[in-house]
Amino acid sequence: MLVVGLDGTVINVALPTLARELGTDNTQLLWIGGGYLLTFSVAMLPVGRLGDRLGHRRVLTAGVALFGAASLAGAFTGSAGAVIAVRAAMGLGAAMIMPVSMALLPKVFPAEEVPRAIAVWTAAAALGMPAGPVIGGWLLNHFWWGSVFLFNVPVAAAALLAGALLLPADGPRDRTRSAPFDWPGTLLGTTGTTALVYGTILVPADGWTSPTVLLPLAAAALLLAGFLRQQRRAAEPLLDLGLFADRRFSWGTLAAVLGNFTVMGILFVVPQYLEAVQGYDALGTGLRVLPLIGGLMLSAALSESLVPRVGARAVVPAGLTLLAAGVLLGTRAAPDSGYGSTALWLAVVGVGFGLTVVPATSLVMASLPETRTGVGTSVLETLQQVGGVLGVAALGSLLSAGYLARIDVTALPAPAATAARDSVTGATAVAAELHDGALLSSAHTAFVHGMSAVLTASGAVALLAAGLAAAFLPKK
Repeated sequence: MLVVGLDGTVINVALPTLARELGTDNTQLLWIGGGYLLTFSVAMLPVGRLGDRLGHRRVLTAGVALFGAASLAGAFTGSAGAVIAVRAAMGLGAAMIMPVSMALLPKVFPAEEVPRAIAVWTAAAALGMPAGPVIGGWLLNHFWWGSVFLFNVPVAAAALLAGALLLPADGPRDRTRSAPFDWPGTLLGTTGTTALVYGTILVPADGWTSPTVLLPLAAAALLLAGFLRQQRRAAEPLLDLGLFADRRFSWGTLAAVLGNFTVMGILFVVPQYLEAVQGYDALGTGLRVLPLIGGLMLSAALSESLVPRVGARAVVPAGLTLLAAGVLLGTRAAPDSGYGSTALWLAVVGVGFGLTVVPATSLVMASLPETRTGVGTSVLETLQQVGGVLGVAALGSLLSAGYLARIDVTALPAPAATAARDSVTGATAVAAELHDGALLSSAHTAFVHGMSAVLTASGAVALLAAGLAAAFLPKK
């Protein structure tokens, strides 16, 4: 799970090197980053059903093998098209790993240890995102660009060996099922999710009103409506809508998705704040996000004793409220704030996130019949992944609007003004070249204003989720 999360972000620091070494254009760079995310998002639903039918260990082993083989191929490719194909294959492998690995937890651990296992699983996934740029930057400083792919190979080999030794064997394949695999649902679901993620990926570059964004989103709405209709008719659907009748599944999933949305907003803006505004390098930035992970691990252990005593209906809303409090505390950040205040509110966010996502995920897992754990976990992870993509697009637009509203480029020539308005990183580079302290101060203030808007919106989402969880989660 660590490398699955890591590979979503590790490529970002390698994009300038790939552009220089392989001669890639901006569109190719977009798909080197987005291809992984796209196949990762669209493949999880059918993979969850296949895991239930074929065996979770078999599917997980195949996913780890594919991930490792694609990483090995990526280290020695020589063209942009090949890198895009490799990243897409890695995304497919990641989609085979994520939901099925969670579905295996109740088979590996006794019931009283499952919440702790979910906490470690969640922390590994969350740690991978900020760790990606750190590890990628270190590798690029010491080795060639292919090392960001080669890094995964020994991890995959170790996972395959450990899985062979430690994972319980799958039972025989269930050959009594007469219902065929839901291929129409797979086609509608994957194309609809592809259109949704494709359109969303283009939002930061093209804007919400661009035809390149609106047309895929409109197609996604039609295809996903057809997908839901097919799921009501299929004998063995990919998305078992009956699962949502259980309040543990439906409201536990919503709490986990909205909590994840909030943390994705934080992981989107805080590394930029630490690096571009506060001046830390990639390694220093990654290390300074660790209080969030520490808070998550601490509260995950705490939730193990709290939930049996007071119930998830009390713990999850409390966690979401604490998550919102930490995020809203972050809105007070200034360009010259000391790191101590940042570490404090990140730790509060981590504690709130742990008290939210671990009990909520445990509720979801407890609601799933043994024969449908793959389907249930794939629904949860797909909603979290797509929600995260949509959230980053929406929050990225909010950050951009807040930044553009405050940045002052009136004294700059047109090319420099354009570069400064593109991003705080661009403005910092222009300010350094022109020795313009006023521009640097304006850019930092503008970014913090945009970050405050993002954190306010994220905090509002967490408070809304807290109210819904308190009202609708089951009492016991």
